[in-house]
Amino acid sequence: MSYLESIKTAIIVFPIIAFLFTIPFILHQYHKYGSINKFRVLIIYSFILYLITMYFLVILPLPSREEVANMTSRTIQLIPFSFIGDIARETNFNILDPSTYISTLSHPSVYTMLFNVVMTIPFGMYLRYYYKCSLKKTFMLTLLLSLFFEFTQLTGLYGIYPRPYRLCDVDDLITNTLGGIIGYFIMGIVDDFLPTRDEIDEETIEDGRRVSGFRRITLFFLDGFVYLCLSTILSLFSGTLFMTLVSFIIYYGVIPYFWNGKTIASNFLNVKVTFPNMTFIRLILKNIFNYLYYFMLPVCILATGMIIVNNIDLSAVPSIWVYLGCFIIIILFYLVNIFLLLKNGRIYYDKAFKITYLSTIDEVKEKDRRRKDGKH
Repeated sequence: MSYLESIKTAIIVFPIIAFLFTIPFILHQYHKYGSINKFRVLIIYSFILYLITMYFLVILPLPSREEVANMTSRTIQLIPFSFIGDIARETNFNILDPSTYISTLSHPSVYTMLFNVVMTIPFGMYLRYYYKCSLKKTFMLTLLLSLFFEFTQLTGLYGIYPRPYRLCDVDDLITNTLGGIIGYFIMGIVDDFLPTRDEIDEETIEDGRRVSGFRRITLFFLDGFVYLCLSTILSLFSGTLFMTLVSFIIYYGVIPYFWNGKTIASNFLNVKVTFPNMTFIRLILKNIFNYLYYFMLPVCILATGMIIVNNIDLSAVPSIWVYLGCFIIIILFYLVNIFLLLKNGRIYYDKAFKITYLSTIDEVKEKDRRRKDGKH
């Protein structure tokens, strides 16, 4: 398998890894900054793709267990800089003869060594630019990454194979670590043309002072998840239906009433809700409306379709078309509401109920600042 095939495999696997990473990433960003910065998304996800690609370049191609069991080649090479001797023995390189340069560079002992250097250059660049690592820390992290790769090879992919199918080479540690250091110094030249990490953070917090539509959508689902967890726990002590109602009252009424308009989820996402005369009953009614609107209205549309099919003679129209029409209406219903929220950060019933969603990110940052000052 060529290098390009390993990269192709990484690109295929990346969406799966990215999907698993996305929800924790969204929650972390809203918790820490109150918004999601597009440039930060590009940095983080490109870094994930890069790491996946490196890993596949190390382990692929995967041979069969039988093939590995019959191998008799060396499993480990512990002599530093042995690649220099390999180049001297296996190539016709002559520093005084430029005609030998191309043939030398195309020799496996040379381009493999160069590839091991190039492979970790982006790693050093990411560490210096986004993670603000020092030269010493970049050196150590790159060395640890290379050690992980060599451990993967030495253990036969963590014991999956009866023996290593690739050589564990100390020269790989040297060249990989060198690549990370080179990347560190390259980024020292390039980062003047890019926004700093602090500038990205400041811009993200500035955007986080407004509650975006996507943040509200995230809050809606996180509230639902926490409420279901609470309901499930309480249902262990009594009837499910009764505790479902009690959980709703506690989570959407009692907690925000005594916590300045915040639920557990909204506190985590740095959001609070406010409206005139915010009483306990009004909080309950507001959230009942939300769930009736987003859950019961679509159910009513589907129920209407069932009534039409069961009680009206539609011999010329197959029932499947009625149900399909209901599903299209439901999908359009959700799409329109999502579009309105993403576009304006508000939706029409906010005005009717005079509801305002406020960001508490400044309060959180001020508390963090006071806590840090107190430690000093």
